[in-house]
Amino acid sequence: MTADASASLPTPSPASDVRTVRLASAIDFAGFRRACRALWAEQVVPERVVWHCADDAEGDLFEAPSAGATSSQAPPVRVPPSFLPLAESAVLHREPERFALLYRLLWRLQVEPGLRANPLDPDWQRADAMSQEVRRDLHAMQSSVRLRPIAEPDGEGAIGAPLHVAWFEPEHHIVEAAAPFFARRFHTMRWAILTPERSVGWDGVALAFAPGVRRDEAPAVDADDSLWLSTYRSVFRPGRVKLQTLAREMPGMAMAVRSPADPKQQPATEPQPTPGHPVTPGGETPRSLPALNAALQGCRECPIGEHATQAVGGEGGRHARLMFVGEQPGDQEDLQGRPFVGPAGQLLSRALEELAIPRREVYITNAVKHFKFELRGKRRIHKTPAQQEAAACLHWLEREIELVDPGALVALGATAARQLMGTTISVLRERGRWLVRSDGRRVLITLHPSALLRVEPEDKQAAYATWLADLRRAAEHFSASASK
Repeated sequence: MTADASASLPTPSPASDVRTVRLASAIDFAGFRRACRALWAEQVVPERVVWHCADDAEGDLFEAPSAGATSSQAPPVRVPPSFLPLAESAVLHREPERFALLYRLLWRLQVEPGLRANPLDPDWQRADAMSQEVRRDLHAMQSSVRLRPIAEPDGEGAIGAPLHVAWFEPEHHIVEAAAPFFARRFHTMRWAILTPERSVGWDGVALAFAPGVRRDEAPAVDADDSLWLSTYRSVFRPGRVKLQTLAREMPGMAMAVRSPADPKQQPATEPQPTPGHPVTPGGETPRSLPALNAALQGCRECPIGEHATQAVGGEGGRHARLMFVGEQPGDQEDLQGRPFVGPAGQLLSRALEELAIPRREVYITNAVKHFKFELRGKRRIHKTPAQQEAAACLHWLEREIELVDPGALVALGATAARQLMGTTISVLRERGRWLVRSDGRRVLITLHPSALLRVEPEDKQAAYATWLADLRRAAEHFSASASK
C-alpha cells in the first residue's frame, strides 16, 4: 500500500474464485498488507475473500491457488496518508471482521474517488471508531498497570535485578503494541505483565513474549510472592518464550535479543551500557541534571546530532513545580546551548512574566535535544524532526522528568504532546486542557510559541491572548502548589 493524496483508478473486474487468507496471528499487519496487494493485483472483490488468523501459519498466505489478473494488469494500490496508521491501529481491535472491513475500505478507496472526502461513510466511521477504541485501551494499559516486586531466592535474577509482575486484562490485541512503552518506562527493571491472551516480560535487554494466563489461573492481587513466582516461571519457562528486539519499535535502541533463562548469555562481569538508555561517559545512568546534560553531548542515536553545534538540555529548578517541553532547539539555542532563548523563547519569557511565573522557578526543555535544520545560503532553516528522531530522544526527556519530578507539565506543540502522552494529540482540539499521562502526571496542551510568530500581524494580539489563556491554567497550578 502506498500513501497518496489522490488517485484516479479504473473499476477492477471481480475474480470468480473465493480466496481464503490465513494470517500468521491476530495482529499480523505485515501479512495483511501483503495479502491486500496480492488480492488487488488479482482483482479479487472483498465479498469473495475469507479471512482467518492462526498462531503459527506457515507457507503461503493463501489457501487457494491464485487466479485472475496479474500484478502487471492492475494499477498500484494507493491510499490517503491517513489510511495506513488507521489500519495499523484497527488491526489490533478484537472485532472478528476487522480484516474484511479494512480490505473492503481499501478496495473502495481504489474504485470510489469520492470516498476520500467522505468522513461520514459507514466503513470510514467504523474503522475510525475501532482505531480510537484501541488507542483508549492502550492508554488504559499504560496508565493502569502497577508492577509489584516479587521476592526470589538469592542469585536467581537474570540480571541481578528484582522481579516485578503485574496482571492486566486488555480489551483488544494490544500487548505487543504496548510492550515497547513499558520497556522504555521500566528499562532498569526486570518485569513481566500477564494477560489472558498474551504475556510479556523484560529482562533488561530484550522483550520476551509468552502465552497468556487464564483469569482463574492468575494469582489474586494480594497473593503471596511464591504463587506469583510460580505463575511467572510456568509462563516464561525456557522454550516457550518468543524474543523480540526493540530496534524496530524503539528507534535508537539497538538491543540484543537473548533469553533470560540462557546461562550461556549472562552479562559480562562489568555490565556494558545499553544503547538507547541515558548513560554518562562512565557508562552509568545520569543521577543529576548536570550529568544528564553532559551525557547528552555524546548522543548520536539519530543523524541530527552529527550536524548540530551542541546538544541543548533543559534548565531551571531541580524540583520545579512546572516543566515546559517544546519541540527542539532553534538556531540561537543551538549556538548558545540554552533552551528557549530565541524569538519563541522571548515570547515564552514574556508570557511567564505576565503570569507572575518566575522563569528560574520552572524547568524548560525540549523533546528533541539537537537542532535539525537545512541550509539555505548562509541561513539555517528549522526542520521538524521526524517521529523516529523524536522517539530516539525520548529516553533523555523521560530521565529529565524523573530527575526534576515536576508536579505538572506543559506541552508546547504537537511534537512535545506526542512524546509526553505516547500518542498523537490534536493540539488545536485539546489546547487549554489538562490530560493525564501514564505516570499520573498532568499535561497541559497548548501551541508552541513559534506558531504565534507565524500568525498574520493583524491577528497576533488575539492569538497571543488566547495562548496566554491556555497558559493561565498552568499558572493556576503553579500558584496552588506554591501555597501548599
